[in-house]
This record gives sequence, structure tokens and C-alpha cells, in this order.
Amino acid sequence: MPTVAAPPALQLHPDRALPLDERQRAVAREVYAATKDLPIVAMHGHVEAEVLADDAPFADPAHLLVVPDHYVTRMLVSQGVAPEALGVPRVDGGPAEADPRAIFRRFCAGWRLYRGTPSRYWLEHELVEVFGVDLVPSAETADAIYDRVAARIAEPGFRPRALLDRFGIELLATTDPAGSPLEHHARLAADGLGDRVVPTFRPDAVVHLGRPGWRADVAELGRVAGVDTGDYAGYLAALRERRQAFVAAGALASDHGHLAASTQPLEPRVAAELYAAALHGGPGAVTAAQAEAFAGHMLFESARMACDDGLVMQLHPGVLRDHHTPVLAAHGPDRGFDIPVATEFTRALRPLLEAFGTHPGFRAILFTVDETTYSRELAPLAGAYPSLRLGAPWWFLDSPDGMRRFREAATETAGFYNTSGFVDDTRAFCSIPARHDLARRVDAGYLSRLVLEHRLTLDEAVETARDLAYELPRQSYARTATARDAR
Repeated sequence: MPTVAAPPALQLHPDRALPLDERQRAVAREVYAATKDLPIVAMHGHVEAEVLADDAPFADPAHLLVVPDHYVTRMLVSQGVAPEALGVPRVDGGPAEADPRAIFRRFCAGWRLYRGTPSRYWLEHELVEVFGVDLVPSAETADAIYDRVAARIAEPGFRPRALLDRFGIELLATTDPAGSPLEHHARLAADGLGDRVVPTFRPDAVVHLGRPGWRADVAELGRVAGVDTGDYAGYLAALRERRQAFVAAGALASDHGHLAASTQPLEPRVAAELYAAALHGGPGAVTAAQAEAFAGHMLFESARMACDDGLVMQLHPGVLRDHHTPVLAAHGPDRGFDIPVATEFTRALRPLLEAFGTHPGFRAILFTVDETTYSRELAPLAGAYPSLRLGAPWWFLDSPDGMRRFREAATETAGFYNTSGFVDDTRAFCSIPARHDLARRVDAGYLSRLVLEHRLTLDEAVETARDLAYELPRQSYARTATARDAR
């Protein structure tokens, strides 16, 4: 009787993502060894504060690894799998796959689709390092892997707060709307985690006049702030009050996702008129161009507020969100249909930088998914203005090759110390250590080449690697001296 071949084993190579050249790889191993166990500072992410406040067991493997991760679902959707088949809920409450095991089977059956993608790297790291899985995902192994992961997440050591320690996360920032009452962060603070899990102020919902639900979001902002937002002055006052509430809750940054990078301020009278028209007028009272102008104006105003309260301003324009309107209507935003567009920064940021670029109380971190701007615009800007830092490769670019291209394009102009160090951008909690591990490996590879080219000593490379992994994120997101002195 023929023997049945054992399924292939899932293993992580110790030199994964390190350089191919043996001499360079040997140096990279030394550099990486100095950073691999450093604490994680995760300052740009989307893990929900409620997950950590509740500290409940994760529901099941599918809703941990597949359903909430648009990196994972978008690949399967691109191959013809319906979002509903992956458990992505419908806005109208219509039918969607409710069996987590069926969802996980579809994911495992499509494993080959992730070859060459950063998702493959992160998922392999999670399965092996976090959950102890040694089977390659496939249709045949799906149930066995599901059972292994389900058993692990049922253990007390795999509750969300326990994973903070297991992952070595020293500081985790969530992303929270301006109108959030921050009740989950209050619970975390009461439990002694207020300095470890901090909010980030995200005002996007209330600065884009043409956004569906804008009026309701502005009303909620006013309600939570205790300020009448019936006019523009009240609106600004409510934003200032909520920023102060976020600072009191430990926030270190604000986060701004705009289509364009324009920061041209409007005359106060014009801004007030546009606000009133959007709030009280009918359909079409504000044109798309006027809404975009108001959003750019509010970036300028946000920078002004940052000079007073010390929140670091994260700006990431250049993404056309929810590209497929039917998916947006059926499933809501953030379902994998956000697509990069070309972005201009040099002229767009000039009004903001001329006003605040050398202000001692202001710091901004610039992210992009348009990597053509790294060497042409962003690195030169960060290499000139003391208030600017260049953010890490992010979103579509937080991949091995994307990170390498970033170092090649940006370092000669901006150096290492005008960058933020690595910060992840994920909703997938268990992928955080995988993402930071990848960044540390890629940086080790880049630095090892500089050593072999006799442009850095090994000691300098090790020190730089440690700074990129840990010190620079801490420094980049520290509140300014001006803000601290004013408290």
C-alpha cells in the first residue's frame, strides 16, 4: 500500500529578507542581532482600543487573521471571491458567511495567491512564531491549522493584554475619531495601561465637508466637547477642546488622511461661509472644489493648534479611498479598495511650512504611498525643515522591496535622523511583531552594504539600526518642549 506523503512543513528561514550576497548577509546578521529583541514602539496603527480595554479572548481564527485585514481579503476578492464569502459584513445586514471555519478554508485554499507579497511574510510569521503552526496553509490543512490557532487563542496567555507583553510592545497608539469620548482609553488608564496604549486624534470625519455623515459627525463632536458647533467659531473651539482631551488621555499625535496635500489657508470669513453653507445648505451648497479647499485650510489650522498643544501631526495624502462605489455601499469603507494617486508635496505644503516649519512647538511626519516623491520632494523637505520627519514606508510600501527602495531614495538627502523610524499601519494586532521584524531585517541589510562599502563602521551601523528600530520613533513622537513647558 503506498505511503501518504506528509504535508509540507511551514518553517521560517533565519535569514529571511536579509541580503543575498554572503558577505553582506554576514554583516546584516550582526546588525539585526542588535535590534531583533528591542521593544516595539507602534505609533501609527488601527488596533481598536476596545479590544485591549475588554481584554476578551479573540473570537476565532477567521475573525482574527482574515476578516478584519483588508490586505488579506483584497487579494482574494481580486481573484473573484465575494467579500460576503469572506465574512465581510454588509451595511444592510444582508447575508454574509457566518461560519468562521468556512471563511478560514477559503483563505487557506487561496494561500498561493500571497506568494511574493508582504502579507505572506506577515502571515507566516504569525502562524509560526505566535501560534506554533508548522503546516503550510492549503485546502487540505485548513481545518488542522484552524484547530491549532483556536486552541492557542483560548489560552489566557493569548488575551490581547497578554500579547502586549508577548510581542514586546512598549507603546501602542490607536487611531480615534475626533468625536470619540475615549471611554475605552479611560478604562485602560484605570487599569494602569494609560501610558502604554494611547489614543491618536483623527479629525478626518469632520473636516471633509462633502463626506457622507459630515453633519452628524460635527454634531457628535459638539456634543462630546460640550461646545455648540452651529458656527465656524464653535467648530474650531470644539476641535481644540477635543485635542486637549486627547492630550490628557496620553495622545502624542494627530492623524490626517487627505486626498491632496494642500495646506493653503482661507480667509476666516471664507472658511466660516463654507462651513455655514455645508451645515445649513441643501445638496450642492458646497462644491467638491470648495470642500477640498476647506480640507486644506483645516490642515493649516491643525498645524496652528499643534503648535499650542504639541500633538505631532501625521499627514498621509494621496489615496483615493473607496474606489469601488458598490463595495462602499454594500460593505462600508476600508474594504481594500483604496488606491494610490500621484501626489504633489513641495508647493502644497509650502503655506504650512512657511508659517510653522521652524516653529519650536511644531512637528510633522509625512507619509506617502506615491514613492516617486521620496527623492524628489519628501527627502529634500525633511532634510531642510527642522519640524519635519519623513515617515516609514507605509501601507502599500511596507514590503521588503518597498522598504529597500525607500532607504535608497531617501537616505542620501534626508539621512537617517530626519525619518521617523519604523511605525506600522495595521488593524491586524498579531501582525505587529512581524512588520517590525521585517523592517529591522531590511534596515540591517541596507546598513550592512554601507559597512562593506566602507561608508559606515560596524559600530555605526549597529547604533543606527537600534535608533531606527526604537529611539527614532520615541523621539519623533515626543511632545515638543514648548508644549511640555506650557503644561
